[in-house]
Amino acid sequence: MQLDIVSRGDNVIARFDGELDEHTATDVRDKLDKRIFQGGFRNFVFDFSRLKFMDSTGIGVMLGRYKNLKRLGAGIYVASPNPHVDKILTLSGIYSIIQKINL
Repeated sequence: MQLDIVSRGDNVIARFDGELDEHTATDVRDKLDKRIFQGGFRNFVFDFSRLKFMDSTGIGVMLGRYKNLKRLGAGIYVASPNPHVDKILTLSGIYSIIQKINL
């Protein structure tokens, strides 16, 4: 799993490349939390355009970051998931709390 986190004005974009599962979740969680707690943004985007696989552990990672971002008052978005990841996110109900967008 490769995770690149970039800032663009008031936005932070976390670009995922690879698989978000139990083997990569701890590292991803740590990197996301480090950036979230630095602050200095209004919106946080999970860019899943290159994410190949996600399981329930990935949903847990997202929910934990959602709680932290909500406390900061940030806008939270999921961008461009592939059909598999989109199905997982739909079935989990994530889209009821995090808006899906296209980049």
